[in-house]
Formats: sequence, structure tokens, C-alpha cells
Amino acid sequence: MTQVLFYQLQRSALADVLPKLLERTLAEGQRAVVMAGSEERVEAIVGELWTYRPDSWLPHGSAVDGHADDQPIWVTCREENPNGATFLFLTDGADVADLAAFARCFDLFDGNDAAALAAARQRWRARREAGHEVTFWQQGEKGGWERKG
Repeated sequence: MTQVLFYQLQRSALADVLPKLLERTLAEGQRAVVMAGSEERVEAIVGELWTYRPDSWLPHGSAVDGHADDQPIWVTCREENPNGATFLFLTDGADVADLAAFARCFDLFDGNDAAALAAARQRWRARREAGHEVTFWQQGEKGGWERKG
């Protein structure tokens, strides 16, 4: 079963959290698929990955770039895994029907948006009922991550 980690973003934006998680992913020798809610969001995330930190670069691509098999990080709004990733990052409420291809799934959602929070809770229940190992992480007062029940 896939390990599913829910990240409730309350004090930081996705643009601040996602690159750090992707850096860790690459440091572990893993590949990632980042699934966004629309083509426009794919373009925005790709732009953020280019500019998030001046002293770093995350190798990534999207359908615009092609050559998925050469991309350690693939950004898409489709349910696909063209780069053979073992880590999946879901953003913007995006979801997939089958997690079997992934060892780990990160579900990042806006904890300040009531609708996004309710949808994440539904996904959490569904993942747990499907037998996945599910954990829930919330940002604490100082911005660090705290594991919740």
C-alpha cells in the first residue's frame, strides 16, 4: 500500500512548501509527479520551481517540455506517471483513482479554505478505508510540521 501524507498548509503557501519537499525527494534519489488542478496551475508551478530560490534549481518538466523520461520531476494536470516516479504530489485538490504506482503520496491542501479542508478530509477517509498508511501533518504556531491524529 501507498504511504499517504496529508499536509494542511496554514502558515505557508504551496509555492514555499512544495519545492522543499521536492528537494528532499531528489535527495532520497526518488522521482516525482506533481499533479495540479489545471494547465494554468501547471504553468504557475513550473514558474515557481524555476524561481523559488536563487541558489538552487530543481530539474523538472511538463508536457510543454516533453521528454518525460528525462525529467526527475514531472508537473501535470493529468493522471499520469510518464517519468516512472515513486512519489506523487497532489495540489489544488487534484486526485487520482489509483495510487498503486506510487510508494508515497503527498496531498497538499489549503487549510484556511473550508471547502479544501472538507475535500481533504474526504480523501483522507477514502485513503484510510482503502488500506493506505495515512498521516496528517499540520503547521504549528512557528511554522514547523506537527503530526496530528
